[in-house]
Amino acid sequence: MVELPEKFCERMKVLLGDEYEDFIREYDKIPFKGVRVNVLKCTAEKLSGLLNTELQPSPFSPLSFYADPNKKLGNHPLHHAGAFYLQEPSASSAVTVLDVQHGEKILDLCASPGGKSTQIASLLDGTGLLWSNEFIRNRTTALLSNIERLGIKNCIISSLSPAVLCRSLDGYFDKVLVDAPCSGEGMFRKDPQAVTEWSVDHVISCGERQLQILDSAKLALKEGGVLVYSTCTFSVEENEQVIERFLEKNTDFSLCDCSYLPFGRGGYGMPQVRRIYPINGGEGHFVAKLVRNGGECGYTPEHRAKPLHTDKTVLENARTLYHDIFADDNYPEFTVVGDKIMIMPSVMPEYKGRGILRSGILFGEIKKNRIEPAHHLFTCGKMNDFKRAVNFDIYSDALNRFLLGEEIPVSPLLKGYTAVCVEGIPLGFGKASDGKLKNKYPKGLRKVK
Repeated sequence: MVELPEKFCERMKVLLGDEYEDFIREYDKIPFKGVRVNVLKCTAEKLSGLLNTELQPSPFSPLSFYADPNKKLGNHPLHHAGAFYLQEPSASSAVTVLDVQHGEKILDLCASPGGKSTQIASLLDGTGLLWSNEFIRNRTTALLSNIERLGIKNCIISSLSPAVLCRSLDGYFDKVLVDAPCSGEGMFRKDPQAVTEWSVDHVISCGERQLQILDSAKLALKEGGVLVYSTCTFSVEENEQVIERFLEKNTDFSLCDCSYLPFGRGGYGMPQVRRIYPINGGEGHFVAKLVRNGGECGYTPEHRAKPLHTDKTVLENARTLYHDIFADDNYPEFTVVGDKIMIMPSVMPEYKGRGILRSGILFGEIKKNRIEPAHHLFTCGKMNDFKRAVNFDIYSDALNRFLLGEEIPVSPLLKGYTAVCVEGIPLGFGKASDGKLKNKYPKGLRKVK
């Protein structure tokens, strides 16, 4: 049983009335655990068959499933391969409300650790542009790792304050998601620290910060653009009141009706929004959808990335390496930034001065007179893309040894950089020579014995 703050309980009694006792009984139960399939790499049917655990569809997204809460999946080979993302089921509701369409340019303004960004990327399916921003720099490590693991090619990752970033991207995006930092009341069953940090003062201060973030987010939207606001908390001050205050200040925005969706319930005095409690099948979420009807919208032009390196030898070496790794006869345009070689998204604005940590695919790093290919290059490909690949089933001892960081035996006919796959899904690479594969799986991702 979670020991809930007394003041929190008093507030929830007011909100829930006769349902309060049902709500409190949920805290005697195990938290919901969810799996969201990454359709860039796998189908739900394939994933369900390979995980050896029953996946029950959730109402919050076609990609989201309830999983056995006692089943540990974080070290599963298919998790390493990015075939799925571990996500509390109701957390997928915000992207469902966002209604992602192919070719759209979408900003996830408060993106770490990447759950909603990777869901958006799955739905974009390699088209358009995803811009994932995380203001707190030390939280971008998890975001970068998840973008790589799930094989996402068309993403820009940045670390700037919402105010600075959105002013610099005036009127650029079709849709913006603000999954705002909040008091985390919907995390109480999962995160004891969220309970200890809770206070009414914290709730009030979160509401002020959330309104500031929305006031910044609106700048990045084009006319007719969609702004989705979500939290994982229950307080009216952080949810309905934030939306009310925003609409009072911004008459060019209107609230969309989401009551048709098959999950949650309407808000307090605001039936158009979605509220999700544990008694509704999720840990806790609030989602509101706004549309920009006009007003003064800025304009940020597209920008075609150009090579920044004056040494033609570097670009020639990159092309040679690309042809050595991939079966494709063509090669992409490379952009060299410092010692890193990137394959930029085909759609993007000017990237200078916008706190960018990653643009598109990290192809490799320049080391003296050679280029070391990057892990990301292999995770975002398909097995048939590569000239050389080894494929293992999920029970393979060789695969397990690879995930532990060990050298593994391969055919003596293999020579050079080789993709390592599980059930046909690339998860990393090594370098083959003399019947052995030198391990290139990043140390921070390896399993621990």
